[in-house]
Amino acid sequence: MKFLKLFVGKSPEEAEKKADALFEAGEYGLAKMEYEDALEKWRKAAQGSEAMEQRLKEKLRNTREILAQKHKQEGLEIMDSEYYEAAEQSVRLALELTKNPELIEELRGMLNEIRHRSGKGHAVPAFDPSPLKEEGPERAEPGPAEDEYFAALCSDLPGPVRREFYHYGMSFKQGYLALNDGNFELAAEKLLQAMEENPERDFIAIELATAYLNLEKHQEARTLAERFLRAHPDSPRGYQILCEVLWAVQEFDTALELLDACPQILAESLPVLLLRGETLLKAQRFEEAERLYERALNSQGWEADIARSLARAYEAQGKKTEARDMFGALLAGCRACGSPGDTFAKQRFSDLSLDLGDYSSSVLELYLSLVHEDPPRRADYYQKISRIYAAQGNDKEARRFEGFARQAQRASFHL
Repeated sequence: MKFLKLFVGKSPEEAEKKADALFEAGEYGLAKMEYEDALEKWRKAAQGSEAMEQRLKEKLRNTREILAQKHKQEGLEIMDSEYYEAAEQSVRLALELTKNPELIEELRGMLNEIRHRSGKGHAVPAFDPSPLKEEGPERAEPGPAEDEYFAALCSDLPGPVRREFYHYGMSFKQGYLALNDGNFELAAEKLLQAMEENPERDFIAIELATAYLNLEKHQEARTLAERFLRAHPDSPRGYQILCEVLWAVQEFDTALELLDACPQILAESLPVLLLRGETLLKAQRFEEAERLYERALNSQGWEADIARSLARAYEAQGKKTEARDMFGALLAGCRACGSPGDTFAKQRFSDLSLDLGDYSSSVLELYLSLVHEDPPRRADYYQKISRIYAAQGNDKEARRFEGFARQAQRASFHL
């Protein structure tokens, strides 16, 4: 039973850790969902300290209040653009989140102002801050949870883009949610419908291109991405999607020409630098990629994304020591800033260390942590843990983890 407990998913502590990282990154909507997940896992476990429950509740309360303020501000901005339906939605989301009496009164006043400006007329009931239902059975709109998820996804977009997204209507919202949930067929259907409903709205094109890219409809995705870039030649997102399309059809030279022709303001930016380097890696021009990344680190200072790509370039050329050291520097940076850590860097550092003959306890500890962080590969990690114990002369633990590896392999066959 102890063995099976390893594979039941995230623990409440792990969910809390992820939520904390999202909170620190300013991803409050997603952090709220993770804190709720952590609380649910704590309750289902029917064990653990009450202190943890109280801590999670306090973090959740704090996150909800921050989100409420963000939605209030968002509602004010959208009101100024006269998108009253979207503004009302933002204010109602804030009302769902807050327990602050003063803020509730302020939000009710905002709702009354919105309804007055939009000509709806009647005031919001004085003692009912809950969201009103849309009238009419014909509107199959997302419920509060979907609205909240949509708001969380939009919260970090630039203001003009966020306002556009709220104005596109229900088909776009359903398509955008489906896209972020990985339901690409539904996303393509709804986003295409949204384009037909909003023919002059350019930002829908790049979302539909993303859905087509994931459906391997490369020509359709390319056409839409090129259309989007003609309208928005300074959009890093447009270059990202078009490059991914060109990578998929192995037109690497075309991708490099695209990036060389981008506006000067983007040419030396981090997103374009990473796209250029990734294009070189995919084209197997590893030495060129290495030089590009090394120049960037020397000129711009430490940047984790560049360092990770440089480590991959080293590894692709068989430079295992250099790659291991670069992945190690990434892990050291994670520890220094207190972030949850880079699972990919940890996995590559551990594997390269093992390849270079490092059977130390520190590498063993990394593999033990990877079992929890990367469950789909646990059989491989158990096998390597067994190898380390065997090299250290601990045959008992080596046999035990060899057994874990076999059990994990059998479990994966039944998934």
